[in-house]
Amino acid sequence: MGKVKTRLASTVGNEKALAIYHSLLTYTARMTSMVHCDKYVFYADGVSKQDSWDDTVFSKMQQQGNDLGERMQLAFNYIFENGYKKVVIIGTDCFELTETIIERAFASLDSYNAVIGPSADGGYYLLGMNKYYPFLFAGKSWSTDTVFKDSIADLSAHDIPYVTLPVLHDIDTEADWNQYQINNNN
Repeated sequence: MGKVKTRLASTVGNEKALAIYHSLLTYTARMTSMVHCDKYVFYADGVSKQDSWDDTVFSKMQQQGNDLGERMQLAFNYIFENGYKKVVIIGTDCFELTETIIERAFASLDSYNAVIGPSADGGYYLLGMNKYYPFLFAGKSWSTDTVFKDSIADLSAHDIPYVTLPVLHDIDTEADWNQYQINNNN
């Protein structure tokens, strides 16, 4: 409590933000367990056993790095160094993300070098590549509305063929949460 979904917590309170966070984790764990691939969870504050992430389905690692970009870069580097040819990373704050979208991302890496799933707030909910491109994690203002645009500019500047997925909505603020509830109560 007090460490997760801090933008959301600033208006709904720490307890409700933590409950929403746990719902997002549970949804993401259940949904990703159905994806046909090896699965890794990178923990921010110590690897947990016997939690939402089934130890028989998910390999568990401690995140490394000082900011979001460096943590993602090091996760990609670790997975590629372990022999994987296609790597997709997602966050845990998107109820709209499905196993079908993730499998589509992996399939697109047969034809494109990168795949990116834009979020409505200007970031992305998914990034995938079939070759390690560390420059994608440098020079970004993480958690801002420029991350997707800046990432696309980097891919274009390096002539890397990429494809985008549908725009989805993250749950970062009370407005996001309220909109999600409206959309799912109709």
